[in-house]
Amino acid sequence: MNKKLCAASILAAAALWGCIGVFLRGMTDLGLSSMQAMSARTVFAAVVLLPVLWFRDRSLLRLERLSDLRYFFGTGVLSLLFFNWCYFGAIKASSMSVAAVLLYTSPIFVVLLSAACFGERITRRKALALCCTFAGCALVSGLLSQGEGIGPRAFLLGIGSGFGYSLYSIFGRFALRRYRSLTVTFYTICFAAAGSVLITLLSGEQPLPALLFTGRGGFLTFGMAVLCCALPYLLYTAGLAGVQTGHAAIMATLEPVVAAALGVGIFREAVTPAKLAGMALVLLSVALLARDR
Repeated sequence: MNKKLCAASILAAAALWGCIGVFLRGMTDLGLSSMQAMSARTVFAAVVLLPVLWFRDRSLLRLERLSDLRYFFGTGVLSLLFFNWCYFGAIKASSMSVAAVLLYTSPIFVVLLSAACFGERITRRKALALCCTFAGCALVSGLLSQGEGIGPRAFLLGIGSGFGYSLYSIFGRFALRRYRSLTVTFYTICFAAAGSVLITLLSGEQPLPALLFTGRGGFLTFGMAVLCCALPYLLYTAGLAGVQTGHAAIMATLEPVVAAALGVGIFREAVTPAKLAGMALVLLSVALLARDR
């Protein structure tokens, strides 16, 4: 896959992740908790991906050595599951706006970790893109206009979500040295599914209630599992093979722009000058990276 196609894959993944709020709102309306929604999302995504790998090429399910499971534990549990747990906690401790801004500190962690692990240079253009990204996310979320405070618990959980989110790019890069993107995505989701089901059981909730298998619940679950989990992670992982890890993380911040646009179009959320300016800043950061050499 050439670099332009890899970049397009990452942007497409970010756009699909931005749609998750539409499905999550519907599942919340049905009475599901955030961790139940996480369990449904990952379990159904794994179920969808298994026959794809089985019929396409069974060797995609084969592990070269058991020690490689550490990579998938990193992408699935330390990243996907951990960042969701922190993110949901940050929302409860503060608000969606605060949690969203803190989550998108992740490109900063990715750029720093990529410099340490892979020797990627921190260019002036990349640093400027990081600043545009964070400022844009703050404006899109409405945090600056609302003037909300951040308590210690909310701050730590929010930073934890950003750090956990960043780990997928790091562990995923290591895993791609041995495995194809389909394999990395499948085992990542399997580890996340196992962890989320365990946490849900320990909290006394039913991981997969019956309403997920019929009617509206089934439609929402299938949509979130395929469109907001399996497909975007496949696209993002494939894109990592041809794009610098730091670039990929910054491009993925297109997600809140898509989420904000859907909020305006579907849920009739208010359009403010700050929100439009924030979208423009995020798009500017993507344009800066397109010219970064």
